[in-house]
Amino acid sequence: MSKRLFTASRVVPAAPEEIFALLADPARHVEIDGSGTVHRLITGQGSMQLGSEFTMAMKAYGFPYRMTSKVVEYEENRLIAWCNLVKNRWRYELEPVEGGTRVTESADYRSIRFPHLTMWLIRDELIEDSIATTLDNLVKRFSP
Repeated sequence: MSKRLFTASRVVPAAPEEIFALLADPARHVEIDGSGTVHRLITGQGSMQLGSEFTMAMKAYGFPYRMTSKVVEYEENRLIAWCNLVKNRWRYELEPVEGGTRVTESADYRSIRFPHLTMWLIRDELIEDSIATTLDNLVKRFSP
């Protein structure tokens, strides 16, 4: 059985404002996506706010699809989270620390619709690897 809540953190060598600007702009998500599923923004230009929606062109297991998400948590330069129709939530928390910003990424599948089907398709290891790779990509993106 899947654990359904996945969290990891990294210190990113950048100010929270710089990191938040990237996270709040869905057109830039392809720059850091660790899942390999995010391809491009379809709708939702510019910086997101609470309640903003955006649609991404995605591809998984060789099948293209679209995913519309809504920003459900938002504290500028500190926290942003969005969820989609299936109700999984991707969340980023930013905390200033020595050397940059601690970024904590969470994937929360506890409230998803169709849990047996969804968790059969999305294995724990894939989610954990995706989060780790996304955080590593953030570190690389902001490293000198």
